[in-house]
Amino acid sequence: MDIFTEYFFQRALIGGLLIGFIAPLMGVFLVLRRLSMIGDTLAHVSIAGVALGFLINVYPVGVGLVFALLASFAIEKLRKAYKTYAELSIAIIMSGGVALATFLFTIGKGFNINVMSYFFGSIYTLDNTDLWVVAGVSVIVSVAVFVNYKEMFLLFFDEDAAGVSGLPLRFYNILITMLTALVISVAIKIVGALLVSSLLTIPVACSLLVARSFKHSIFWAILFSELAVVMGLVSAGVWDLAPGATVVLVLIALLIGILFVKRGLRH
Repeated sequence: MDIFTEYFFQRALIGGLLIGFIAPLMGVFLVLRRLSMIGDTLAHVSIAGVALGFLINVYPVGVGLVFALLASFAIEKLRKAYKTYAELSIAIIMSGGVALATFLFTIGKGFNINVMSYFFGSIYTLDNTDLWVVAGVSVIVSVAVFVNYKEMFLLFFDEDAAGVSGLPLRFYNILITMLTALVISVAIKIVGALLVSSLLTIPVACSLLVARSFKHSIFWAILFSELAVVMGLVSAGVWDLAPGATVVLVLIALLIGILFVKRGLRH
């Protein structure tokens, strides 16, 4: 296909594959910890950072990344304050992110079209700077998970036992939220803020239907994610479709297919 020879598509494919790897990698931990909605929260805060970046003429993805990291600290602070109602922290930060983004939209009316592209994704506009940022975040997230795999596994399956064993719970909670913030902030330009949580959760939902262990769930989640990225981007490129939305629809189709196959095997 001629589309594979186009530089914009090659950059889109590389960026998509990198996000397709690290998003479900973090998503497995978030889903098992029942923190699936944190992706939407950090995405909305990142959009506020992107809007500010356009307003002050600073690299938007970089400002969005800073905002997402600050929001990750705020979430952990609020989770500690509302231990019995930990989900309140996510709702509060999301509300603040949406309010701040809306406020910045009203100030900088001239760049609203540019900011809106981050809501729905603009993977075909990735430049070399974007790719280097995505690659850097991918390395940081992958190394952090690999080095701290045992501790994160214990934390997510039995936090009380992890605390008794001397594991610094606060450090690992902040680490996981920060890593998620990094993934979200670089993914919004690829799939868009409205769809970014899909890459965190739907591949994991697929993997939980077929995996027989925690390691297998990580493997299958990444495999389903990468498969959807390739199929979605190629389909979008050939038939001139919205790439981010096409990737998510492929993921949903995979999930429905797996559910039907499992139902058929039971009968």
